[in-house]
Amino acid sequence: MTVAKKMQMFAEKSSWIRKMFEEGARMKAEFGVDNVFDFSLGNPDVPPPEKFGEVLRELAADEKPGVHSYMPNGGYPYVREALAGNLSQQQEVELGMGDVLMTCGAAGGLNVTMKSLLDPGDEVIILAPFFVEYNFYVDNHGGVTKIVATDDQFNLDIAAIEAAITEKTKAVLINSPNNPTGQIYNAESLAELGKVLDKDGEKHCSTIYLISDEPYRRISFDGIEVPSIMTATSNSIVISSYSKELSLPGERIGYIAVHPKIQDKGALLDAMTLANRILGFVNAPALMQRVVAELQDECVDSTIYEKRREVFCRILDDAGFEYVRPKGAFYVFPKSPIDDVEFCALLQEEKILAVPGRGFGAPGYIRLAFCVDDKVIAGAAEGFKRAMDKAKNS
Repeated sequence: MTVAKKMQMFAEKSSWIRKMFEEGARMKAEFGVDNVFDFSLGNPDVPPPEKFGEVLRELAADEKPGVHSYMPNGGYPYVREALAGNLSQQQEVELGMGDVLMTCGAAGGLNVTMKSLLDPGDEVIILAPFFVEYNFYVDNHGGVTKIVATDDQFNLDIAAIEAAITEKTKAVLINSPNNPTGQIYNAESLAELGKVLDKDGEKHCSTIYLISDEPYRRISFDGIEVPSIMTATSNSIVISSYSKELSLPGERIGYIAVHPKIQDKGALLDAMTLANRILGFVNAPALMQRVVAELQDECVDSTIYEKRREVFCRILDDAGFEYVRPKGAFYVFPKSPIDDVEFCALLQEEKILAVPGRGFGAPGYIRLAFCVDDKVIAGAAEGFKRAMDKAKNS
């Protein structure tokens, strides 16, 4: 076998979303697109803001000399300056251009961060349910993940996190609004977590970083605002992208922002800038950097997702599901009435595609993405009821 054993193992662990995608393609070819109700992929379908197209066309027409040349590995300074101004308001901390690096999406930002922080064997605490790629990003750079469960409402379990901290702990990685649960961690729990990390860092004579992956920050519901992690601890790092807030996942444009008073800031930013280059990213996409610099106040119409959440929750209520009402993102994570893989198979009999919760480190649940057309949600209503009835009678 020419393929690395580790990659074979990783492929098996990450296969659930891919399996659902492949099954969806097969079913749509067999039954027709309109007869399959696919909630498996978190692929935003709300169009980008109108201003995006205007700015893109204008900048793409720019033919001045050097417009396609190399740039600093951290990104165009004026782009980082624009982003720093916006983030200063979001994070309630004054950031400057030097506190921000542009990256190839949030995934690129997470890999740059792990490359910069981790020595072999260092531990990163991640919270279940979690985005499955986190395990791989940590492993890419010699780290080890320690998985800690959230509570029954998918909120932070501070005591469990503290119990998992050792002298090898380098970071705690959170995701809020969360994929797959839609939960948003409140300011009080983040402040408590920050105190724990600062205290345990002193205890172990080390720095424990709080890293927040925030691509869904501006997709929140019911007037809820996503709290700042930078007010919780100065050893904080925000990583995000424009994949969801501008509906640009294919453009791979994101950023890292570090707290202006973070421990060893100069060395950390130097390491991140170097990592951006040597991991092969070199720099974030140039055209998209220039575009997002002019879109700092723009966002997709998140009320579309909020309305879909309402419709979806009514359908799940009518079918008898138990779930925590999502506060943001575009997922709902109901309990499965039977084994989650078996229940997803029952849903497939109704031409409904969902992802088993074990793919996110949480067996016994299913993930449903409501970034789909309204008619897909409405069309699945009776199928959810039939699948639930089958599960109860199995």
